[in-house]
This record gives sequence, C-alpha cells and structure tokens, in this order.
Amino acid sequence: MRWFRRKPSEQLVLREADRQVIDDVRQRFGLHRPGSFGDQANAVADVLAGPDGVGAAAGIVHEFADSAHQEIQGLAAALSRSVGYQFVVDRSNYRPLWRDARPELKWPLFALRCGLFPYIHVAAAVRVIGAHPKHASDQNLLVSRLFEILDLTVAGWEFASVRVDTDGAALATGLITTARAVRDAMSKEPPLPAPVRELMRRKNTVDVYAPDAPRVVAHIDPGRTLREVLLV
Repeated sequence: MRWFRRKPSEQLVLREADRQVIDDVRQRFGLHRPGSFGDQANAVADVLAGPDGVGAAAGIVHEFADSAHQEIQGLAAALSRSVGYQFVVDRSNYRPLWRDARPELKWPLFALRCGLFPYIHVAAAVRVIGAHPKHASDQNLLVSRLFEILDLTVAGWEFASVRVDTDGAALATGLITTARAVRDAMSKEPPLPAPVRELMRRKNTVDVYAPDAPRVVAHIDPGRTLREVLLV
C-alpha cells in the first residue's frame, strides 16, 4: 500500500484564535445538534463572517480534507489486506481508487473523526472564503483542498451510491465557485487537477433530491458547472 506523508509546506499554519473558532463551531453545530443542515450552515457562516473569519474557514477546509484523506488511507489499507490487492490512494485524484475498489470501499465523509460535517461546517467555510478570497493565505494549497473535497463529493455520487440532495448539490457548486474566486485572486493560476479535467470533458446530469423527501427537485451536471464557472 502506498502511504502519503504531508510535507511541512503542505500544512496550513493556523492562528490560535482561528483554532478556537473552529473548535467552537465544531462543538456548537453538527449532526449532534438540532436544525437543518442549511440552517446550521448559515449559523456557522455568521460566526465566520467577514475577512477576519477567512483564516478559520480555510482551517475547516484543510482539516476536513486532511481527515478524509487519513480515513480513506485506513479504509483502503484494510481493504487491500482483505482482498490481497494494493489499492493506491492518490490525494490529487481519488477517482481511480473508487473505480478499482467499488463497491467494497466505504465513502466516509459523513462520519469523519474530525467532527466536521460537509453540509454544515464545510459549506459555511466555502461560502466565507468565496466572499473574501483575497484574504485567504496559502491560496495555491487552498485551491487544491477545495478541488480535493469536490473530487470526493462527486466520487461519492458516482461510485458509492451517495444520495444527491440539495445540500450536496449546493456544496459541490459552492466548492466550484469558491475555487474559481480563489484562483482569480492569485497572481498565477495553477493547472486544473486531473479529476476536474476529467469531469469537464463529460456530460452527466444527476437527479437532485429534496433533503427530506424522495422526490427529484432539480438536476446538476458537475462537468457543465465546472466548464461554465472555470472557463469563463
């Protein structure tokens, strides 16, 4: 099994004040609290509101992506041992892993050890970063993490039977638009990662369900959204 270690340059340095804000919203919001995902995301966004909240918002994105990567490494290693085949975990492109390992590989984003939830904490953080992209530090790494979470989100839809509801569709769209905003704020835009390029070459419309009922209320085509947002 191939294991990846983060280099010092790949670690976000957080202020203590930002760490305290992240711990606060982790405790105050989540699956353990009442309220819809959207309402809780709005409340978290209010806590993070303004340029001063971008540091904590970026910390949420990084911590969530790091936690997902660590969890997937463990799951892939366990699956490799059980089937006698080594599954490669490539953080820059999770799609080949899911193609090889489905349906045995569990999609873990709803129950990460970090205690952050994608449709609450991450959705709020993405919104705050998108409103103030120039205030984000380490923008190149931040863009990579935004696209990494998008890669995992869409991989869940395609390969792990994750139900696409309005919260999930809103998160995917927010990740795309915020990644574009941060890229626009950079002096030199980095190349688009492989999973983004792959999705952009495709046309794949997905039904979007109401969060509380088994009815289709909209549709989303991630590739089309990526093309429309990133190629303008």
